Amino acid sequence: MGFEPIKILYSLLSLFIIFNIGMLINGITRKIGARVGRRHGIRFYQPYIDLVKNYALRSNITHGIMFYLGPVFRLTGGIGVYLFVPAIYGSEYFGNFSFAGDLVLITYFIFFGTLGMALGAGEGGHPYSAIGISRGLAQVTAAEIPLVIAFLGAAIQYQSLSVTEMVALQQGGIQNWTLVTNPLLTAVALIAYLGTMMRSPFDIVLAPQEIPIGPPTEYHSTFLGVLQTNRAIFPMAKTVLFMNVFFGGATNWGVLILKVFLIYMWSVFVGVVFPRFRVDHSIRWFYKYALPLGLVALAATSLLIK
Repeated sequence: MGFEPIKILYSLLSLFIIFNIGMLINGITRKIGARVGRRHGIRFYQPYIDLVKNYALRSNITHGIMFYLGPVFRLTGGIGVYLFVPAIYGSEYFGNFSFAGDLVLITYFIFFGTLGMALGAGEGGHPYSAIGISRGLAQVTAAEIPLVIAFLGAAIQYQSLSVTEMVALQQGGIQNWTLVTNPLLTAVALIAYLGTMMRSPFDIVLAPQEIPIGPPTEYHSTFLGVLQTNRAIFPMAKTVLFMNVFFGGATNWGVLILKVFLIYMWSVFVGVVFPRFRVDHSIRWFYKYALPLGLVALAATSLLIK
């Protein structure tokens, strides 16, 4: 199936579904975090209320075109990741545009949003913008090295860069999932997943316990609404990608929701248990533990294929 109008409509419907899943999971995880801290927390549907409020507002303040393109680039990265992976394997319509992209393209989209936000923050004129940019890029780079190694190992194992083909080779039961056939590589991927999600202890850019600044306060009105939309889509898109590459994919929406929720809870569990790292600790942690483990997993995968 090519880029027919019906395919585009179903891909937009798929995006709408994953957006709502992300919004609900955001509300639930914030509630979980509050209960762990012995607080009542927000209502689980509060993210919807916040989103409507922000999209209803307008701003008369301008910081330059690039400043306001930052959230757009960020959202583009999240949508791009999701649309080029199959949401439902074997579905003629909910396979999205996975036939047109591979892991190389998807990796570019993952980094695209971060670079866009860096360019936007650089034009904002805030004295701490450079600090946030350096933190963010250093953190993302440290986390993406083991992430790329994990993807490369999966590509070597399945002899393909196509996510759809990887899912196809994992069908037939849990014994065929990458989780079972290559647990070391999956462990590297899950470690990298923590860094890409930017939850505690790796929430270096927002630093909520340190400084009351960053995108949630520098961006406002509709632009903050765009960022909130991305915070619903981008984490879910990355989780669906990990589900496809390492956990066998999904053949229906029920399986997708269950797997996405369980994988996402991995980052939530780590976030509520461990306090935030300092910048140097976070980067050093990835290079000290995740990178060597990734290289070992990559070597083992290469030997296994031979």
